[in-house]
Amino acid sequence: MTPTERAVVEQAMAAPMLDHVLRWAAINSGSGNMDGLAAMAGELADACAGLPGRLDLLDSAPVTRIDAQGLEREVAHGRNLLLTVRPDAPVQILLTGHMDTVFAPDHPFQTCQWLSPDVLNGPGVADMKGGLAVMIAALRAFETAPDCARLGYQVVFNSDEEVGSPGSAPLLARAAAGKQAALTYEPSALPDGTLAGARPGSGNFSLIITGRSAHAGRNPQDGRNAVVAAADLALRLTGLAGPGLLINCARIEGGGPNNVVPDHAVLRVNIRPRTSQDEAKAAQALDTIIEQVSAAHDLHIHRHGNFARPPKPITARGQRLLELVRDCGRMLGQEIGWQDSGGVCDGNNIAACGVPVVDTMGVRGGAIHSAQEYLIADSLGERAALSALLLYRLARDGL
Repeated sequence: MTPTERAVVEQAMAAPMLDHVLRWAAINSGSGNMDGLAAMAGELADACAGLPGRLDLLDSAPVTRIDAQGLEREVAHGRNLLLTVRPDAPVQILLTGHMDTVFAPDHPFQTCQWLSPDVLNGPGVADMKGGLAVMIAALRAFETAPDCARLGYQVVFNSDEEVGSPGSAPLLARAAAGKQAALTYEPSALPDGTLAGARPGSGNFSLIITGRSAHAGRNPQDGRNAVVAAADLALRLTGLAGPGLLINCARIEGGGPNNVVPDHAVLRVNIRPRTSQDEAKAAQALDTIIEQVSAAHDLHIHRHGNFARPPKPITARGQRLLELVRDCGRMLGQEIGWQDSGGVCDGNNIAACGVPVVDTMGVRGGAIHSAQEYLIADSLGERAALSALLLYRLARDGL
């Protein structure tokens, strides 16, 4: 490393990241907790105060959801932060991180504890309040470099990634437009720091079945059982699963008293295609099965939802970005590889805009989305150093 690079790396590693993680993990910011998300947005705005540029607090795009009765209702989502720095610089990149967690205010997992001197257990410490601390520390350190003016960037802190980013997806697409590269601060794919490579896509669907009620004893033949149709639909959809397609029929809601043929049900389904071709086949198969079940049970089925996370293959430019991260890691004594992942994140949305993205630039840890979630504290400095050096190399050389 050059003396300038070494200075930037050392500054990143010295940032008070652990203090930030402990403070932010104490704020419940579940995806549906508007007050907690507002508090986190305020914390992040304060943490970014030393950065140049313009910081905007933006409303979510409108989002609707199907309730248990099959009715479409608007759902509140938190506001999102957008930081814009040097939009006219020759190299432009995007950085993203989410402020929401999967833990609601009534979830029992609300506090941090040390499992060992270097392992911190707590809600969101890895996914991804640790990643947010790493990103901000790296940016603040990078801004001390004498030639930082070559790099412009936008940072999106969104409030709804854990529920698929339905309200922030338009913002992510606008921010990704025209960028040379992107970095997202999800935790590493494995505790050893391995990055995620290719990802499948993901679609969440609510299938609303409208049948006809009748007395279960006197005239059941006049009814059209929506719950039975939902079960048939679930079985047929599950039969589509294969090497390029994962299907999870997660919930059936509906029905009523035992002596009434149920006239409504809602089937919740998650579909994960490996490639865009698999996605197209799945969409066609879903429509075909809906038609078949509708005809077989003489009732109506309405589909709500879409493939909100497109598949993320590794392109040639994506491979170059991964290799650049690997090379920066080696300069710091970190051996970093990557492997394909079955999970999805905002990296899917960014890659769909034609922008190469490494989406696991956050901390090392594990057991995310559970009360066993943990952060390896030493990785805060490691990953901040990695990002700071990477930003410097992108500013100097581009991608």
